[in-house]
Amino acid sequence: MALVLNDRVKETTTTTGTGALTFAGAVSGFETFAAGIGNSNTTYYAIAHTSANEWEVGLGTLAGDSSTITRTSVISSSNSDSAVDFAAGTKDVFCTFPASKTMDMTLTTAGDTLYASSANTPARLAVGTARYTLQTNSGATAPEWAASPQSIMTATGDILYASGANTLAKLAKGSDDEVLTLASGIPSWAASGGVTAGFCIAMSIAL
Repeated sequence: MALVLNDRVKETTTTTGTGALTFAGAVSGFETFAAGIGNSNTTYYAIAHTSANEWEVGLGTLAGDSSTITRTSVISSSNSDSAVDFAAGTKDVFCTFPASKTMDMTLTTAGDTLYASSANTPARLAVGTARYTLQTNSGATAPEWAASPQSIMTATGDILYASGANTLAKLAKGSDDEVLTLASGIPSWAASGGVTAGFCIAMSIAL
């Protein structure tokens, strides 16, 4: 089974209700779904009643002999985007490509990233903050933006440390002669308790 799209694939049907449609043959000048899409494949379809205000667009699955198409998922319709209970009469069924599936409709802002939120479903990740990096989220289901070392270190002398598992944090530079120590397991600056540079110089002179 594969998702297949093709030009000029159009048949009629007289099937009623909300179930699978049985094809009644190609419209003159068009191909059948069997020829243009292929047995057992999926495709985007549109159904339009020729004499009633009923229509539906969705993803369909062809039968093993392409004699019918199952309306696998409805994308939009005249029935508030739910499956249409088609009335008696002739309906045109043709291969289409829904506007909601195009990249042009999905990518709305400069810097957007396109990814698949599920099979055959494009989704948009908005551009991230300056100097952020792209990573996979904690559930390994989608990309996301995360702070990078460059985005965290904003001043000369900053130090990076882990404030939690897989979590970067910044310790701003300390004052002159301060030493790096731990406070409750977190790095911090503290006043030096040892020998100062001035004391060392004085001792050198004395000796």
